Amino acid sequence: MTTAITSAGELAAYIRQTVQEAPITDMHTHLYAPEFGNHLLWGIDELLTYHYLVAEAFRWTDTDEPYEQFWTLSKSEQADFIWKKLFLAHTPLSEAASGVLQVLHTMGLDVGSRDLNAYRRQWADRSPQQQIDAVFRLAGVQEVVMTNDPFDPAERALWLNGHGKEDTRFHAALRVDPLLNNWEEAVLALLQMGYQVETAWTEQTIKETQRFLREWVLRMDALYLAVSMPGDFRYPAADHRTRMIDDVMIPICQELDIPFALMIGVRRQVNPELKLAGDMSMLSDVSSVESLCRKYPQQKFLVTMLARENQHELAVLARKFRNLMVFGCWWFLNIASIIEEMTALRIELLGTSVIPQHSDARILEQLIYKWGHSREIIAEILIEKYSKLQRVGWTATREEIKRDVDDLFSRNFWRFLGKSR
Repeated sequence: MTTAITSAGELAAYIRQTVQEAPITDMHTHLYAPEFGNHLLWGIDELLTYHYLVAEAFRWTDTDEPYEQFWTLSKSEQADFIWKKLFLAHTPLSEAASGVLQVLHTMGLDVGSRDLNAYRRQWADRSPQQQIDAVFRLAGVQEVVMTNDPFDPAERALWLNGHGKEDTRFHAALRVDPLLNNWEEAVLALLQMGYQVETAWTEQTIKETQRFLREWVLRMDALYLAVSMPGDFRYPAADHRTRMIDDVMIPICQELDIPFALMIGVRRQVNPELKLAGDMSMLSDVSSVESLCRKYPQQKFLVTMLARENQHELAVLARKFRNLMVFGCWWFLNIASIIEEMTALRIELLGTSVIPQHSDARILEQLIYKWGHSREIIAEILIEKYSKLQRVGWTATREEIKRDVDDLFSRNFWRFLGKSR
């Protein structure tokens, strides 16, 4: 039995409720399952020392004040510094700063007290598992995909010792940036791991690099292969990246039937003194994605780009290639005004055949505010789109709306992977 919604007020209320209640698959994060120990970042001090806030806090320091002084501080001292600069000396209006307050509010803490030590005490007696359970519940997140790096010796050791499978809400994605962006260092790391490769692009190097990817995808049960690329990435080109993609990455993705995720448009270390906070965005060449989709029509590509200027062309390209799934508002685009713009643009061009958002969360509690604001924005866009249909006589049912919302927040990702949910 279907239930049509005829009034505008009822339609808006039902869409808001359905979006708020939709279980989320967060298909790209930097979170870790609890068995990864210190790799999982959580708590108020981690929230405050998030690299967005580090960069913002330095805007309130004198140009002759050395960056090194901040990096010598302990984690709690760094958090104190940022709290004073961004929350006490100035009003926390930025997305990253106001997001911290949204986390505190949603967790039931007294935001008005402005008492950082009181907030710390609220976290003190919690275990990672307890906090994961609480945050997932508050954010309405059902499952997340981690970013897993076998080139990180500490993480590699955990996988080799059998970790990574205990909490089934966490899925793996194999991140292999060094293979494309820093081959000489990757060769040294692969040799240390027992893979017989060399800098020269030989048949043995190709086979051994394929073996590396195959073994690690299977070890992690990775859902997709992922790389973050600079904006100057070009494909095809007479360079190492093209050889690596053609000879190693695409063959392994096709052999194991997994998508290839490309996150394109980062410019690393514009200001090295800011460390992780020193990266920048840059314009990318969408025709490189076009070339990949056309050359490999059976290979699925998950793609997001960091420059706002690339979003329209990328969405138009997705109309032409069914093996291309655009996803999320990545990094500097994950702010309210841009989420609204990008989501409306994509739905207007692609309907509901997109993955509108991922959190890119590095700290566990960021799931609360990143998904909180995205739900609100996406709901309002959907209200406008469904209302437009209603005005011309197309009356959506509750079942149809729920179907569409579930597609956007979870099922499109799993369907693209060829996995039912």
